[in-house]
Amino acid sequence: MKKLIIIILLFAAVNFTGVGQRKIVNLPDLPGYVTLKCDFHLHTVFSDGNVWPTVRVDEAWRDGLDAISITDHLEYTPKKDFIPVDHNAAWKIAENYARDRNLILVHGTEITRNMPPGHFNALFIQDASLIAVDSVWDAFAAAIKQGAFLQWNHPGWRSQEPDGIPKLYDMHRKLLQNKWLHGIEFFNDSEYYPLVMTFCKQYNLTVIANSDNHGVISEKYKEPAYTNRPMTLAFAKARTHDALKEAMFAGRTLAYFKDMLAGKEEYAKPFFYQCISVGKPYYENEKSIYFEIVNRSDVPFYLINGVPESPASITLPANSITRVVVSRKAALPLVYDVKNIITGEDEVLKVELTFK
Repeated sequence: MKKLIIIILLFAAVNFTGVGQRKIVNLPDLPGYVTLKCDFHLHTVFSDGNVWPTVRVDEAWRDGLDAISITDHLEYTPKKDFIPVDHNAAWKIAENYARDRNLILVHGTEITRNMPPGHFNALFIQDASLIAVDSVWDAFAAAIKQGAFLQWNHPGWRSQEPDGIPKLYDMHRKLLQNKWLHGIEFFNDSEYYPLVMTFCKQYNLTVIANSDNHGVISEKYKEPAYTNRPMTLAFAKARTHDALKEAMFAGRTLAYFKDMLAGKEEYAKPFFYQCISVGKPYYENEKSIYFEIVNRSDVPFYLINGVPESPASITLPANSITRVVVSRKAALPLVYDVKNIITGEDEVLKVELTFK
């Protein structure tokens, strides 16, 4: 009996003190910035999700994220017969819970309309109920009035675009003209849309990756099929809500999912070089030079299209050291395409490797 009481007390102590395991995500900072790992598209029971808002916070904390936004639908509340409609309820429930767990919670909501314009998240808002209006244009205007960051969700979602190809309609062009469209999801759930890179480069929009999860994250993104959940890497001046907002509006992001990165070269290239380091040769003979490349990040890199007299391809596994042998005839620097860093609709990042 005494042993049972002790076990119960120990169990209670663990629960009351909030002990848990938090994953360390090894992704580097850029010089002058902090890399914030974010998921800006999540649903709860207050729209068509299946979990309570605090579950979203706990999942993000365990997964090593820095920020999330719960973006329940304004127009779609299928549980309204059981749960009163309150478009700010998830925020109210999760705000203090997230703060106590050192997680940045961004107040958000989803404007859910047919195509065009499709589905949009309004992030960094104050009151979602003021955005719940009949006219979609009035909804956008109400969000912008609150200083919202407007994000176009899953632009190639086959339920709205049967061919899976994102398209710009007149309303999207009007949003762009007004500077009301700020970012687009490149990765959503388990899909990605290459054409988004063209839109983001042409109109200087922020590249985003989100899970759009409705169920349990750990059940959706299981290894080995998935090494990470979709996340936006935002390069902020500090680990704060306001600094995150500034980074998103400035477009300092990379989209990260399934061991792939997507974004503008100005952020993708320094991120790659922060992940890896090339050591000086540790052995040489009359034919070859031997050296090592360290990859300190959770992202493996697949280098292809090597120059003559160098390896045609090099794989740099996550958190590893890779031995490389090149001919003395190889021209330096060694130039490669990084297959899994997408910088355009049909482009990948080109990098140079050199050693002393």
